[in-house]
Amino acid sequence: MRILRVVHTLRREAGGPSESVVRSSAALGALGHEIAVATADAPGTPPPPATGFAFHPLGGFNRPVFQSWLQRERTRFDAVLVHGLWQAGWAVRQALAGTRTPYLVFPHGMLDPWFARAYPLKHVKKQLYWWWREGRVMRDAAAVCFTCEAERRLAQKTFTPYSANERVVAYGTAKPPANHEALRAAFISRFPALTSRPFILFLSRIHAKKGVHELISGYAKFRQTHRDTPGLVIAGPCEDADLLQDLQRHAGLAGLSQLELRENPAPVLTPADITWLPMLGDDLKWGAMLSAEAFILPSHQENFGIAVAEALACGRPVLISDKVNIWREIDAARAGLVAADTAAGVENLLTRWADLTPAERHAMGAAAARCFAANFEITNAAKSLAGVIRECVAD
Repeated sequence: MRILRVVHTLRREAGGPSESVVRSSAALGALGHEIAVATADAPGTPPPPATGFAFHPLGGFNRPVFQSWLQRERTRFDAVLVHGLWQAGWAVRQALAGTRTPYLVFPHGMLDPWFARAYPLKHVKKQLYWWWREGRVMRDAAAVCFTCEAERRLAQKTFTPYSANERVVAYGTAKPPANHEALRAAFISRFPALTSRPFILFLSRIHAKKGVHELISGYAKFRQTHRDTPGLVIAGPCEDADLLQDLQRHAGLAGLSQLELRENPAPVLTPADITWLPMLGDDLKWGAMLSAEAFILPSHQENFGIAVAEALACGRPVLISDKVNIWREIDAARAGLVAADTAAGVENLLTRWADLTPAERHAMGAAAARCFAANFEITNAAKSLAGVIRECVAD
């Protein structure tokens, strides 16, 4: 099939949906499908490296140029996938009106009621837009694709009226390269201060919804009652400088020593309780996960959690909140630990992790790898998505 994917950007800093579009497009291509990706990036923006799909940075979805482009090009595609809400959906719906080309929508967690509670004024504006346009985009989509059953259930509670042809589609990511020792060595060579003590890794966008404030508070409380605690590494992009300063100030007031390597990646040997790292490229990201003893993500809202799946692929137990929508699969597989998205929940996760024996930790790591293979491996996810698209094209 010839498939067009429409997503705001493919910049890795934008988070999981962008990363997943890149990886799953490669997997779909390997299955014989022809993929193109249209984004709102400025014209001339280069595609991500080593991608095998056509890339069309069109400069925005609300401008006439995007809808006109899609009306010209629509006969080239068997189906169009819209990733995310509020931006491209209406233009896609209008451009495909009266044709036999179906469009599918991935909300990517944007219908989670957490956003309505966290940003009530924005929610009012979005409800108005829902009545005007977005509700019709959802209603007329050949399928609205959710990445897990929890996301599907939560989506029904946020905007009214709600009407959608719901489908739950397998979702996943790629395994790390096979050269694990080389990846570990490259990471430690870049950040030698992390050789002196084990560490637990947070690797994600630094954003209010990720629970980083609670992570720091819970870690500080955990350290008060435990000796020989692992360090905490917080790695990832942050587009809100004030938020980052607030988090670092909070850590200082909690009595935690900090090593700031976001702006100064030069090798430093002095260890600290919290080490701050920038967004890590693929090899360094895999090296960080393979070097960590566990992965932690206490999000207040997490539709899927690509980084969680990547940690599982590395055989690393994951310590997550019950707001990460794939927590049930992880809990059932005994591939990690689950608690509330609070400081007390973080303290609970770290305490339970500390209480495990080496044999129990090893068993949990093996279960993590099995959980990934059974639920989140990218080829199986691509086959699931292709099956849903094929059904929509045939209707």
